Amino acid sequence: MNPLEKRLKYKFRNPLLLAEAMTHPSLGHETQRHHFDNQRLEFLGDAVLQLIFTEWLFDHFKSFSEGQLTKLRSRLVSREGLKMHADRLNLGSHLMMGRGEEASGGRERSSALADAYEALIGAIYLDSDYVTARRIVLSEAREDLENLDLDPPEANPKGRLQEILQAISPVSPRYVILHAEGPEHQKQFTARVVWNGCDLGQGDGRSKKEAETSAALDALKQKIWDQPAGEQNVNKPEISANGDQ
Repeated sequence: MNPLEKRLKYKFRNPLLLAEAMTHPSLGHETQRHHFDNQRLEFLGDAVLQLIFTEWLFDHFKSFSEGQLTKLRSRLVSREGLKMHADRLNLGSHLMMGRGEEASGGRERSSALADAYEALIGAIYLDSDYVTARRIVLSEAREDLENLDLDPPEANPKGRLQEILQAISPVSPRYVILHAEGPEHQKQFTARVVWNGCDLGQGDGRSKKEAETSAALDALKQKIWDQPAGEQNVNKPEISANGDQ
């Protein structure tokens, strides 16, 4: 068994499926030769993961509405959620990719890792069956599933935003108080959240904490980190509560 199979506690009957799951499309593009890659397995794995998590949520949250279940599932199959699973398995070190992709940070890229995890689950499903794939997925996700209902995004937007951003980059978001207006007993604060040189969101509140929470909610709504680099808002000079830049 190779190190990844040991980590999964699963031995592939067809090792070519594992190789296909760990082959990034950049390898074929760079060599200009026909080469299998993990895109088809990614498509299959996405559907398998959706069913596994849908089934688990349906069984464990019997009082939740369709909308609530959909929100929880979206968290589990989001890019940042899948990247966390890929990181636990150290999938980046197992990926076969083109030199250019690797040099540009492809082994740590959220999209590449999330895609590789989906492809891996698709490969396991084809190599075995749904029950085996389900066992492996739920085992890997046990801690996330146990804590799923304890910290919904609506209850802790700052924590949720940090979780999303740190799945993309180790840089943490910063909160800047832009200004404070009104008398001491009725002050209104305005905060901005900044990350990697970009303004992600802005919000108001009757305290600094409330303003920062509002800014985080605004950032989660806008999702500027998903926009092309040229369309992101580069931050303006930061202004403190006393008006200094």
